Amino acid sequence: MNAMDLERAKVHEADACLVLANKYCPDPDAEDAANIMRVISMKNYCEESRIIIQLMQYHNKAYLLNIPSWDWKQGDDVICLAELKLGFIAQSCLAPGFSTMMANLFAMRSFITSPDMAAWQNDYLQGTGCEMYTETLSPSFSGMTFSQASELCFVKLKLLLLAIEVKPIDGGDTKISINPQSSKMPANTVGFFIAQSAEEVKRAWFFCKGCHDDVKDENQIKKCKCKNLAKFRTGVRAIQLVGRAMANSKTNCPQQNMVNSAMPIPIVKKNMMSKEENGAKNMMNGRVKVPNNTVDDTYGGYHLSYEVKKLMPTNKSTAQQKPSKLEVGIADDQAKDFDFAKTEMKYDSTGMFHWTPARSIEDCILDRNQAAMTVLNGHVVVCLFADPDSPLIGLRNLVMPLRASNFHYHELKHVVIVGAVDYIRREWKTLQNLPKISVLNGSPLSRADLRAVNVNLCDMCVILSAKVPSNDDPTLADKEAILASLNIKAMTFDDTIGVLNQSSNAPDAMSPLGSPIVLHRKGSVYGSNVPMITELVNDSNVQFLDQDDDDDPDTELYLTQPFACGTAFAVSVLDSLMSTTYFNQNALTLIRSLITGGATPELEIILAEGAGLRGGYSTPDTLSHRDRCRVGQISLSDGPLATFGEGRKYQDLFVASLRNYGMLCIGLYRLRDAALTTVDATSKRYVITNPPFDFGLLPTDQVYVLLPFERKQSRFSFSETEV
Repeated sequence: MNAMDLERAKVHEADACLVLANKYCPDPDAEDAANIMRVISMKNYCEESRIIIQLMQYHNKAYLLNIPSWDWKQGDDVICLAELKLGFIAQSCLAPGFSTMMANLFAMRSFITSPDMAAWQNDYLQGTGCEMYTETLSPSFSGMTFSQASELCFVKLKLLLLAIEVKPIDGGDTKISINPQSSKMPANTVGFFIAQSAEEVKRAWFFCKGCHDDVKDENQIKKCKCKNLAKFRTGVRAIQLVGRAMANSKTNCPQQNMVNSAMPIPIVKKNMMSKEENGAKNMMNGRVKVPNNTVDDTYGGYHLSYEVKKLMPTNKSTAQQKPSKLEVGIADDQAKDFDFAKTEMKYDSTGMFHWTPARSIEDCILDRNQAAMTVLNGHVVVCLFADPDSPLIGLRNLVMPLRASNFHYHELKHVVIVGAVDYIRREWKTLQNLPKISVLNGSPLSRADLRAVNVNLCDMCVILSAKVPSNDDPTLADKEAILASLNIKAMTFDDTIGVLNQSSNAPDAMSPLGSPIVLHRKGSVYGSNVPMITELVNDSNVQFLDQDDDDDPDTELYLTQPFACGTAFAVSVLDSLMSTTYFNQNALTLIRSLITGGATPELEIILAEGAGLRGGYSTPDTLSHRDRCRVGQISLSDGPLATFGEGRKYQDLFVASLRNYGMLCIGLYRLRDAALTTVDATSKRYVITNPPFDFGLLPTDQVYVLLPFERKQSRFSFSETEV
């Protein structure tokens, strides 16, 4: 905060400034406010400083947008702990263990296997050595579809290509497209890879179809002579073109010289146009000033929905505004496209999330009897410990990824929050527009409440605490979460699923909640088999979650069994994301895209208004936003991929999934004890990130995949596969 101290620290010469938050502070909002003031101080001292800041609360991100010199284009970025933590947990509701896989990807560590370790630990550790890298694809990839490029990278180069950078035709900001299905890749496309080292990723740049087509060993794919020759020829051609342009300018008349000087030379920056081509447009501070007779759909390079546009002044003159039969308070260019009386709002104004008109919390509260009467199955149970005055944790960040618009409505998992309604009421303003949410006013430690919400039939039980940890004894910071976890594991349940099966033979069976009953999952008889993820404040408390593990209390979190199995998550793993962002800003953008379910800069602007999610009318533009991939988990025990579980190799599964279904395989979720024959065998699974191409598969394996959006439900839908 002191300019003299900033001078002594030579902030103006620093490559970047990292601002870390105290994750154990009693008042998260006060901590965020203090850190934002530090950013303002540093930006005031040196506008060009690149700053990466940790924030505790999602709603405080809006204040950073108010800093005039805050610019993500020059590397400024914010890592919101609540947003990412709850986003990781949300994705684990869709694909158990996914939080562990993603956390290990940005942790930047090497792995060392040992013959003294169990086989499952060696498999897991090999995955922990994987990291995320970016590299420009060689010209040999030009014209390929993403699926073709990804298959070539995996089979030939032994690299996992996750996503590519896409440059819009209109010259806007580049976007990251994960497992895109349609477009072909232009030259010099930037790819996002999962690999063990940066050296491995260089193969994607060195690969030459002419020289390396017959090479069997991926380590032999290095820079070839023809690449240097091609660069030389390109350089010669550019010099010749520039020479000709200069010769023409000398022989022509002065007026012609002026025209030639405005013509582009072969190597120019994008988006730069001559005055004649640009017409009435003026480039001012990087933004395009549009004349009054056109409609500007962008702001700072972002396409704005009508909900944002109506907050901004219209550019049309009164003479050009024709009277319309629809006098509504939205931008004129939108009003002519809709018959509002017949159109129903199903998605938010960005088209990225399912939306419903605001409901009061009273309409969503269930008592124990109502919950027991409701057929809850395949849902998400959120066990929330909070006092009425506890700091808000931002439950919206947990629910929104589960309401992404790339799910069909009937695929959305019902979310049941078990906790003190006085606290949830304070959070409700951010949840009221998200469908399929119920609240049980009870205690996560009450077995009666847990039975009422059918915790044994849930797809995931999430255990969270909003209570401020005590500074006296860090071990007690997680006491409620640990007790709730052990309580559920100790429970036993009746196998009542058979009764439900007999009564739901009708194809149009509906639950009281209005959604189809999908009984694809047999209920757990023992609480130890209930899918669960517990959030911990203190890493060392992970030792108390599993009574049957032999982890040393001093073991690092990522090496412990609950973390490897995806049943525990601690906010401390997000610290390494600071260094990852420093080295590779795009990595954070990719992780955020995967984790949040599609949060965009446009959505950030809307939420910064403080009015919450707004409904939007479905247009071809907003509906096109549904066409994006999502995280899923496919079982090899049944379905069209079952044949691969019978001793086939991982590469066979990878290629077949990509070619036949457009699915990108990124890892496995394997039973710790493959053969459940011994007395001490367990049904726990562990995460294997990006297995080797020759890795053997088992019928009990589950596969992490990036699923493309299914516009129409096919006869067999992967989203309904047993998991």
